[in-house]
Amino acid sequence: MSRFIHAVKDRDQHIQTLRIACAVLAFFLLFTCAGWMLAPSKLTVHNPPDLRTGSTRPWWEVPPPTVYSFAFYIFQQLNAWPKNGEVDYSAKINALSPYLTPSCQDFLKADAKKRGDAGELTDRVRVVYEVPGRGYQSQSVTVQDRDHWIARLDVVADEYFHAEPVKRALVRYPLKVVRWEGDAERNPFGLALDCYAGVPQRLEAAPPAPKPEKSGVFQ
Repeated sequence: MSRFIHAVKDRDQHIQTLRIACAVLAFFLLFTCAGWMLAPSKLTVHNPPDLRTGSTRPWWEVPPPTVYSFAFYIFQQLNAWPKNGEVDYSAKINALSPYLTPSCQDFLKADAKKRGDAGELTDRVRVVYEVPGRGYQSQSVTVQDRDHWIARLDVVADEYFHAEPVKRALVRYPLKVVRWEGDAERNPFGLALDCYAGVPQRLEAAPPAPKPEKSGVFQ
């Protein structure tokens, strides 16, 4: 009789063990589902421009060429005044605000006001482009840490008053770039300019800006 009693007890203990195991598995299943639901639905991965040799890197790492191209693109757009700098400069700051840190926006707005009050923007047309032969190089970007960089841009800045060239300068601009992932809809790059990392430096003397050619029809 005792043999049957022990058999029943063993069966009950085995069933209890299985129930505990099922409960543990159910807990881990719920934990996994919760982690899957909380995982980001989108992930930004930065690839270097040249993939001919392949690339292996952590997903969070931003390659220096990407930092440089971002800094140059935003800086060039900020300094593209197609008609009238008095209007275009402020409009560019507002349009590019998702790519600028709040402190940089305040700095640029103050700069626009200061230059406007001094009469340096009225009817000014401005364009900025890379110095030929001085594009991205290994020393163009300094990696401070995983979220902060300094990009050095060697650019030519041409300014015109109406159609008359008034300024040409070759300048090196050290720009601070930071990781900025607050609004992926308005800023898919996940980066932002934090204005200057130092005083811009004048490069060698620039050749005079080309004067517009006059057509024989209007002479």
